[in-house]
Amino acid sequence: MRLLVLGGTEFVGRTVVEAALARGWEVTVLNRGRHRPPAGARSLRGDRTAPGGLATLAADGGAWDAVVDTWSAAPRAVHEAARLLRGRAGRYAYVSSRSVYAWPPPPGGAEQAPLVEGAAADAGPSDYARDKRGGELAAVGAFGAADTLLVRAGLILGPYENVGRLPWWLSRIARGGPVLAPGPRELPLQYIDVRDLADWLLGALVKGLSGPYDLVGPPGHTTVGELLRACLDATGADAELCWTDPETVLAAGIEPWTELPVWVPPGGEPYDALHRADVSRALATGLLCRPVTETVDGTWRWLTALGGTAPQRPDRTAPGLAPEVEARVLGTAGGVPGTTP
Repeated sequence: MRLLVLGGTEFVGRTVVEAALARGWEVTVLNRGRHRPPAGARSLRGDRTAPGGLATLAADGGAWDAVVDTWSAAPRAVHEAARLLRGRAGRYAYVSSRSVYAWPPPPGGAEQAPLVEGAAADAGPSDYARDKRGGELAAVGAFGAADTLLVRAGLILGPYENVGRLPWWLSRIARGGPVLAPGPRELPLQYIDVRDLADWLLGALVKGLSGPYDLVGPPGHTTVGELLRACLDATGADAELCWTDPETVLAAGIEPWTELPVWVPPGGEPYDALHRADVSRALATGLLCRPVTETVDGTWRWLTALGGTAPQRPDRTAPGLAPEVEARVLGTAGGVPGTTP
């Protein structure tokens, strides 16, 4: 297949390009030139945020079987690209987010859950949820529902991560010493390895799938304990996981998800929304999820190859817990290494 990836040099886009090249596909990427695309991809230069940023794409004579777009900011960028490519590409796959659902999403809610209001296909920047929903509307508006695939991803982890969640845990555990491990250790987690996302997306294009798909691993694919144990094993660090009950963590003023990435306390709307999604539709179409150890090991190998410092998206605040806060909580929480409260 002939594939055009808009972006294609970071995290999800880069992984999609590598997976497509591994399948023997002809891949073209359009990007700003800040990062080199994977070897083997044809490169076009263009900045979607600048006037005339699609001129190179407009002048190019290429045609493609499918387009993959991972844009996360103002929907008008998707609107303009999709309209330009209408008639030159067969299908349009937009990597969206489960954030497009109105808050709070119903427990176990699937693709039929209510969506955020106020999004528009040609809008400027708003908030993340409306930007992603606007991108969906832009793609469908240009290509039609039958030729548009909407990949509503949940938490994405794996190599090339530029948000900092799993890299932070790996780096923190690699430093060694007592580590604040938010309990309970058997708390189920839901995420998708970026390589599994890419494999499913490309397979969905081959199958001609269309419409929205929530794309994240099944609930309980792993637990907090299994994730942090995998980090400990991958790094080989002399670290102690000090399991601390959620009440103590919250009483210390620690923000779930941001200061302790991936984790939110059990029960309540945030946990249900992030870690209890119904992904039966994606599973029925062939979604396969690798073990958490492979996700952690692959991310650690990539991170160490970079010298231990992961890239960070400029539009996202780096997550993680300040060392002095961790030390203070561990000094008062009564957490015991290797135990669960």
